Formats: sequence, C-alpha cells, structure tokens
Amino acid sequence: MLKSFRYLLFPFSIIYGGVVALRNWLYNKNIFKSISFNFPIICIGNLAVGGTGKTPMAEYLIWLLKKDFAVATLSRGYKRKTVGFAIADKNTTALEIGDEPMQFHKKFNSEITVAVGEERLVAIPQLLHDRPDTQVIILDDAFQHRSVKAGLNIVLTEYKNLYTRDFLLPVGDLRDTKSSIKRADIIVVTKCKPDLSPAEKEAIVNEIKPLRHQSVYFTEIIYGTPYHLFTQVEKNFTADTNVLLVCGIANPKPLKDFLGTNVNSYDMLRYPDHHIFDIDDLAEIKKQLKKIQSHNKIIITTEKDAVRLFKFEEELKDFAIYVLPVQHSFLFGDGIAFDLRLKGFINSYIRPFS
Repeated sequence: MLKSFRYLLFPFSIIYGGVVALRNWLYNKNIFKSISFNFPIICIGNLAVGGTGKTPMAEYLIWLLKKDFAVATLSRGYKRKTVGFAIADKNTTALEIGDEPMQFHKKFNSEITVAVGEERLVAIPQLLHDRPDTQVIILDDAFQHRSVKAGLNIVLTEYKNLYTRDFLLPVGDLRDTKSSIKRADIIVVTKCKPDLSPAEKEAIVNEIKPLRHQSVYFTEIIYGTPYHLFTQVEKNFTADTNVLLVCGIANPKPLKDFLGTNVNSYDMLRYPDHHIFDIDDLAEIKKQLKKIQSHNKIIITTEKDAVRLFKFEEELKDFAIYVLPVQHSFLFGDGIAFDLRLKGFINSYIRPFS
C-alpha cells in the first residue's frame, strides 16, 4: 500500500516516467545500442526497487547449474569501495566487491566465478578472457541496464506488491515502466503465501497477461536453520528463544513475520539497505542485546548483512550471533519446469561438461 504523502510526489513521478520512457524508446529504436553475445547470459532483475528476492534467486540458479556448467556471476558491486572490473579471490572483502557478490563468494567459494564491474558491456568480455572455461554468466540486478541484451531475462515481482498495481518512483516503487515487462522471458511472483490457491494463481496470471513467449511462476520464501556467523554451527529456534534482529535489507517484513511465529519475542535494529556497519553500530547492537532480559537470547542477521558484519569477528566472536539463510521454493510443482527451461536455454548454446 502507498503512504498517502507519496501521492504529493506525483508530478515528480510523471517527470521520472518520461525520462525512463524516453530512454527505453531510444533503446527500442536502436538509437542507443543493446549488445548481445553469442553466449548464454541469464539476467535476474525486477521493475521495482529492492525486496523482491533477487539474491536468493541468483543463488537458486547457482545451486541448479553449478553441477553441470561452469558458472560465473557478474554484478556491479553496489556500494563497494573500489571501481572497475574484479574477480573475487581468497583475500577479497565485501568492501571490495559489495555484499551480494561477497555472499556468493563465501557460500560457493571456488565452485563458481564471482566478478564485479560497473560497465557490464566491458566486464563480460573481460570475464570470458580471464575465465575462458565459463559456460554461463548470471547477471545480478541488470534488467534495467540495457546496454547488454541477455539471452534469458528473469523478472521478479513481489506477491504483495505486484508491478501491475505499483507506481513509478517516487510515488511508488517502480524504477522502470510497466511496459518493460515485455522484455522478460520468465516472470516470477515471489514471496507468495504457501497456501496460494489455483484460483488466486490464475487471477494473478490474468492480471499480468503474459505474452506467448513468457512463462509465469510462483515462489514462497523458505527460511533455513540459523548458523553461527563465525563457527557455522547450526542452532534451531526454541519456544523460549528471544531474538535481536539486526538487518539492513530493503524489505524485512517477511523475516519479521517468520520470527513472529517461530520465537518467543524479537526486537529489531533496522539499518538502510546495503548498510556498511561501523564500530558505533557494533556498540548499539551490544547495547540492545544487553537490554533483552533472558538467558536464551541470540542475534539474528541476514546472509547479506553477515558479510558486512564478518569484519568484527574479534569483537563478536563470543556472542551468539546467527545467520538466517533464505531460499525460493516453487509452488504448484513448477520448479521442474523452471529448471528445465534454464538448462535448455544453456544447452542451446553449449553442451555440459562431464
């Protein structure tokens, strides 16, 4: 739902929409050039700003493809302290490549190539030069960056904030025009309720009105078992667990809903999306944890935030600080069809290695 004061910004939405529409028109008319590659490139994106589950979807693709293909991810490295093209190695930090790429790097280590580069048109050839065995590139959050034309575009839209019901910035959350959805090959409605009915599914599909080449899928968010930030030891919630939630993500509501039904109580310290934690934040976290009057209290953070808190290992090593993993789960048994679609796309370019 839109907050009423945002409607006062409607004139700015008209101006913003005009600029975005003009830019898209220039690309559509080939005045601005979109370059395609004779190579399997999968783009994950959305029309809205943040909170649709792009990072878990990228991880889903990595888990799906890494056993059969040499996978690389390419992100711009939002809020990193470096510029230019870089490939993550054993000495890389989140400040050098950004939090989402660092999350991929820590989770999958040497199983995949993790690269960053603001100019994807330049970064893709550099990546293929430096990692010539690469068989598929996953572009993270690149749908609106049209200088590269991906072979397969996956666009995510949140169940409770469908792009069809949203408005352009700053009135709403759309950073691209609704008509841009025509460029998508796959549309995924994310963060659905697990008991979404076939009738509700059909109603949403009818609202989206997919084109003949487009497929629509539905996913729910599944939270895994928390694991310690430093030791990786898992810990299950109990009925008397009290949580201090520390997060800097665009949309923490699903996480709050999950904790609300799985722990005794929780307090939250919320920071801006992609927040870079400093020593003052660390002091605030410790202060808030001390206020919780319970012997069974833990800190919970997200995987994205974890890569930015890891630098405080010495200060936090004795604290019960746990990371809550998250993943997409396809509804209506459609995960198999989705998986086959992706593998079929890659195999149309190359053959998997054994």
